[in-house]
Amino acid sequence: MLSQNIPYTDLTLFDLLAALIVLVVGIVVAKILTGIFKNGLKKTELPDLVAEFLSRFVLALLYVAVILATVSTLGADISSVVVGLSAVIGLVLGFGLQDTLTNIAAGVWLATLRPFDKGEYVSVTGYSGSVSAVGFMATELLTPDNKIITIPNKVIWGSAIENATRMPTRRVDVNVGISYDTKLDQAVQIAMELMKENSMVLADPAPAVVTTELADSSVNLQLRAWANTSDYWGVKGDLTNGILNAYKEADIEIPFPQMDVHLDKE
Repeated sequence: MLSQNIPYTDLTLFDLLAALIVLVVGIVVAKILTGIFKNGLKKTELPDLVAEFLSRFVLALLYVAVILATVSTLGADISSVVVGLSAVIGLVLGFGLQDTLTNIAAGVWLATLRPFDKGEYVSVTGYSGSVSAVGFMATELLTPDNKIITIPNKVIWGSAIENATRMPTRRVDVNVGISYDTKLDQAVQIAMELMKENSMVLADPAPAVVTTELADSSVNLQLRAWANTSDYWGVKGDLTNGILNAYKEADIEIPFPQMDVHLDKE
């Protein structure tokens, strides 16, 4: 039964079964070898991002080898297959689809120069998230609300990248407005005490309160406190809530925008 030829081909059912076995086993072996390779990279000093990129590269090469082995099992000449693939690649490039190579090259540069590492929080091309992985074609960002954003590597490489977690410390800015009738020195002192009492606020650089604007309805102040990057959002929340409660307790008005309209009688 397995030795019978498939209609219109020189292949038998045994050939197809053997090719299927080679394909399945090859994929499993490729993943196992890639896992071993990745675990070996973890023992080196390579950054996680570079290790991830190299692992994906090795997996892609192994998949190509599996495909060639599968085709060879079906009795095809591998050399002709390679020539065929080269012709396809030439046609792809000839039709102006060089974006593929551009993305691959950009991915190599991103993994080599490391403007960001895996797990760092970045903003690029209007999107923000933690770097999940850098692949051949695209980079994946994981947003705080657990969405995956995939951005082509060439777009990232050609854009400004804002890395929010690369540095060990960050400055936390909290804006607040006070009434023009408020004593400025009192408002500044309360804000300074609030920051100094927060255990996550660093003493060096020292916290500060600056007047940023004399607006239409308020004098705008900005609390500037330095904190460890890992404590950024905690300090941000504490100071935002704390300055509101502190000013309420001190009867310092935080005005809201308002407009006076006067009607003239004719």
